[in-house]
Amino acid sequence: MSAVLEAPRKAVDLDSAEAAGAALRSFWRLAEAWKLSVAEQLTLLGVGRTTLYHWKQGKVGPLDRHVLERLSYLFGIYAALQILLPVAERADEWVRKPNDAPLFSGQSALDRMLGGQVADLYVVRQYLDAQRGGKA
Repeated sequence: MSAVLEAPRKAVDLDSAEAAGAALRSFWRLAEAWKLSVAEQLTLLGVGRTTLYHWKQGKVGPLDRHVLERLSYLFGIYAALQILLPVAERADEWVRKPNDAPLFSGQSALDRMLGGQVADLYVVRQYLDAQRGGKA
């Protein structure tokens, strides 16, 4: 049995403009998949219109921890949906469909996430993790 040696990986600096750009490129793809309006993007990211406009123009600096936290929840929600609903179109449509689970009370997951608070993203992520069989 032989061991495979790998070069040590360079630590990712989450405070860098490079990391911010990568995170936002992922968010733009998510926004396209979920067909998010500009207003929905603003609410989910918790930023103002000018900031979003600058980011879309590629004028990206380090992201503050609140935006990183929101992105983390959104990416986790997206990933969980891809696992639970392996057909991409169904996974992407799920966020807009009414849901009878007590957490949603007939609203869609997106409606819940658009409450504007980080906690709204957290509870949707927690719900999906529980559906996957993880801890709630």
